[in-house]
Amino acid sequence: MENKTEKVDAKALAKELLVDRTHGSTRVCQEEMKKSQRFCEGYKEFLNAAKTERESVAFAVEAAEKAGFVPFDPAAKYAPGDKVYYNNRGKSICLAVIGKKGTKEGVRIVAAHIDNPRVDLKPLPLYEANELALLKTHYYGGIKKYQWTAIPLSMRGKVVRKDGTEVTLNVGENPGDPQFTITDILPHLGKDQIQKKLGEAFTGEDLNILIGSMPLENAEGENLYKLNVMKILNEKYGITEGDLISAEIEFVPAFPAVDIGFDHSMVGAYGHDDRVCAYPALEAVLRCKDPEYTAITVLADKEEIGSVGNTGLASEFLNYFVADLAAQDGAEARHVWTKSNCLSADVTAAFDPNYASAYEAGNSCFLNRGVGFAKYTGSRGKSGSNDASAEFLGWVRRVMDEGDVLWQIGELGKVDQGGGGTVALDISRLNADVIDVGVPVLSMHAPFEVVSKLDVYMAYKAFKTYFMAE
Repeated sequence: MENKTEKVDAKALAKELLVDRTHGSTRVCQEEMKKSQRFCEGYKEFLNAAKTERESVAFAVEAAEKAGFVPFDPAAKYAPGDKVYYNNRGKSICLAVIGKKGTKEGVRIVAAHIDNPRVDLKPLPLYEANELALLKTHYYGGIKKYQWTAIPLSMRGKVVRKDGTEVTLNVGENPGDPQFTITDILPHLGKDQIQKKLGEAFTGEDLNILIGSMPLENAEGENLYKLNVMKILNEKYGITEGDLISAEIEFVPAFPAVDIGFDHSMVGAYGHDDRVCAYPALEAVLRCKDPEYTAITVLADKEEIGSVGNTGLASEFLNYFVADLAAQDGAEARHVWTKSNCLSADVTAAFDPNYASAYEAGNSCFLNRGVGFAKYTGSRGKSGSNDASAEFLGWVRRVMDEGDVLWQIGELGKVDQGGGGTVALDISRLNADVIDVGVPVLSMHAPFEVVSKLDVYMAYKAFKTYFMAE
């Protein structure tokens, strides 16, 4: 008899056995696509309103109070469903919804950061040169310096006078405001600059901001251009040059968040890293109702320079907050942390076909394939990485799939190409399980970055699903 072999259905077998890495539009319904568009309208409003860590915290506090959150009081007694927030010096914030199980069985944390690469002022920044008034700067975080020249900048921050009174500055984004810029040399005279390596063509000391070109009227003497600017600032804000010593003033790109592409599928803006994770994390905790485990969103400062200082997650402010919550249940913080877990909500690199040689496509994240997971970050031999456990990653996979969350997993480019870090290390040192989860970004750390609206929405859905998982 003829022995016929049954034909294998490769498509069915692939669906059962292989990872689906197809475009998100083929894997989610039209209603989900519409939700992503609506969600990102709110996200764009956040991007325009909150370009600094202080502004992000102010935005979060206002939104939290509208949602029924109240300032946390360690002496108070909270019940399941209560909503509290802790504002740490106006530059980082913890928001919590008390779970039915309190804290004894651990807490669920989503940790994002709200600082971004930018240009800060030196303590004594104002000077004049060749009939121009300028500001000396010290760049903050990992930037490509050449990207910050010849673009419009706005000035945002706080000045604290010697008497303790404060002035908030936001100049360059409102109708009628002046804007500022860092000049670049014209190509006709740029022969020497072009011959330098890209990383050497611009130095930190070259990033001087142009702020004026007129001298003080009807006056003679020195520093008339510098003095004219200071006179304007004094008349409008009541500050002197000495007050700039006790100021935190940041210069950021002045352009607003916009849709990218004829299909309006992407958002282009300054500061997606990491507000593209901070906003979904904030929205997830604001909309979290009756969770089994206490849900905490923390929005932290200083990640771009190592999470340092008392508003960064290398400090103890989150640990103290959890300890205070634990004390209400008669629990020790260390025992709570051991049973806790965290999604370190930070961006990842999106595969860019213009620079394909820097990526390993099979282990990269792509736009429109959902929120991105990274088992480890770090550089080269996983140096500086948390490296999530298989057990925790397996649990997260199950939770996301049960919640119909579109997700993918990848690395930050090729091995030995470079690398990066997140706050995962700072939380895992407290003995919690942690994995990095975030939105893939094109042109990361540039003054204008690009993300997919679908991926942003899936980040929100992932964080909310995680909070509500049992």
